[in-house]
Amino acid sequence: RIRGDINVLLLGDPSTAKSQLLKFVEKVAPISVYTSGKGSSAAGLTASVVRDGGSRDFYLEGGAMVLADGGVVCIDEFDKMREADRVAIHEAMEQQTISVAKAGITTILNSRTAVLAAANPVFGRFDDVKTAAENIDFQTTILSRFDLIFIVRDRQDVENDKRLAKHILSLHKQGGRVTDDEEQKKEMEFLRKYIAFARKTISPVLSSSAATKLARHYCSARAEARGDTRQEDAGSRGATGSNENAIPITVRQLEAIVRLSESIAKICLMSEVTEEMVDEAYRLFQTATVDAIKHGQVSFLNDEVREEILKVMDRIHSHVPVESRISRELLFQQLRKVGSSRVA
Repeated sequence: RIRGDINVLLLGDPSTAKSQLLKFVEKVAPISVYTSGKGSSAAGLTASVVRDGGSRDFYLEGGAMVLADGGVVCIDEFDKMREADRVAIHEAMEQQTISVAKAGITTILNSRTAVLAAANPVFGRFDDVKTAAENIDFQTTILSRFDLIFIVRDRQDVENDKRLAKHILSLHKQGGRVTDDEEQKKEMEFLRKYIAFARKTISPVLSSSAATKLARHYCSARAEARGDTRQEDAGSRGATGSNENAIPITVRQLEAIVRLSESIAKICLMSEVTEEMVDEAYRLFQTATVDAIKHGQVSFLNDEVREEILKVMDRIHSHVPVESRISRELLFQQLRKVGSSRVA
């Protein structure tokens, strides 16, 4: 059986409404479960065997990914999960099953669910000087299971900041109460029914031309990723210390583009995937995952300047203790003494 659900990872700066988006998806999806990574264990996400207090018999309890079968599970603070707990959901994310062999109970549970996860980079905020591999603190095995990986940045934009501040202040003027009008409730209910109808009744298939274009897009993505790796080999190995892509382009990414194409056909209530749908799916893949791979490859910084910046950052960390303050002039004087002539 081929997985048909799409897994999405939102990786970005704090205060970019990632949790709000997860809450909205939980409200709209016909079947959904919301959980936080910090308060979730491997047994809570998959399944656990519990002993009954009265009969002393063992029975099986499904976790969040079992309860959300046929829907979506939203995992907030995904980066706060323990590594062992993240490994436990590998099978559920790819094979969409959970195998249990505990206390004499051996069974396989269905977890045909999409995963929407939100996380922060390893430094709390994205560092433009560092590469994607240095900003993303996840293993390749878990990253390859996400069909789309979106980098969410908190960019400084005056107009956007004004619009956001106006919206937040308008909520506080209402005493924190958000009132949904009848029209908005009807739209939400229609969207929920539309999603349920499309998932249940539409099963699109790939046309021959769409399959050919999919193969061509996949080969070009692999070649592009290979070219980026070779370019890093030539110049930036010394500055970064690693030339590996944080998110590899594998056959799973080809299946991801297929799933995206089929989901677009389902939205359009069409039984066949066309070339236009494949192009749109590949555009989404380029905008999300491929851009995430290229994050940190700043074009206006050559290798020499980038290496100098990293050296200066290391010297600043060695001269300034944690949670302490120092004047800019004194810091410049100390850095110049150790040879950082390009600081000023």
